[in-house]
Amino acid sequence: MARLPATTAQLRVLRQSFSERLLEGEVSAGGFQWTFRWCFARGQLSVEPSLGRALIQDALRRFLVKVDYQLEPGGDYAFTVRARF
Repeated sequence: MARLPATTAQLRVLRQSFSERLLEGEVSAGGFQWTFRWCFARGQLSVEPSLGRALIQDALRRFLVKVDYQLEPGGDYAFTVRARF
């Protein structure tokens, strides 16, 4: 059976505000780098720049939904994207 393609994404939390229900940070994978803003109360995710955004946005959203309350500012995290960049 063939292995599924996978890329490890690195995430760093830069800012977190429970009063604003907001998480901001940086994510990188496969030579791409993005900044993100996750409004977890509304489930809204914005990722910039647009170059390569389609590669990371869905996987990042799934990761954040699963662990957003466990993340801390200044923390470095990793998750797997089921695609090769």
